[in-house]
Amino acid sequence: MSAVDALITELARLPGIGRKTAQRLTFHLLQQPPEQVEALAAALRTVAEKVRPCAECGYLTEEQPCAFCRDVRRDAGLLCVVEDPAAVAVVDRATDFRGRYHVLGGRLSPLEGVGPEHLRLDELVRRVDDGGVREVILATNPSMEGEVTATYVQQLLAGRPVKVTRLARGLPMGGDLEYVDGVTLAHALVARQEVR
Repeated sequence: MSAVDALITELARLPGIGRKTAQRLTFHLLQQPPEQVEALAAALRTVAEKVRPCAECGYLTEEQPCAFCRDVRRDAGLLCVVEDPAAVAVVDRATDFRGRYHVLGGRLSPLEGVGPEHLRLDELVRRVDDGGVREVILATNPSMEGEVTATYVQQLLAGRPVKVTRLARGLPMGGDLEYVDGVTLAHALVARQEVR
């Protein structure tokens, strides 16, 4: 396999990048000055060498613990549980959430061979059992696997002195009913509110 084909193959492994996009990216990189391509390669090497999951929450960081866990202004009694590190960045950027996070490292998916032992569930239970956590907010994705994961976590924490909540689900602003999936529509109907 040629070096160009090898790069296309590696880029195509990235989420959301198909073979054609990988090919476009490869040829774009080949048209850049060598120092720019080397800077990208160096950044990838540095990330691979230095970035690790936070021992406390699972977010990706160069320092232990991560900035979220070190921030004393954050409410340690409020724990937002997400599937992956990217969700932490989304929640923190888009909201006023001032609690802490817990990254599961995936979602339950029996078809893909992902069971409870593959997620950071023991660490979550330990954080709750250590005390101080008043509320666990389940912020898994609104997919079938996300729903199964949230239900599993809810059952796992049942009987512990912690309030377990789930992000509200419903219809997006500006959306058309004909394009909304059945699960979202069903949740929106169940969670309907009185108009005042």
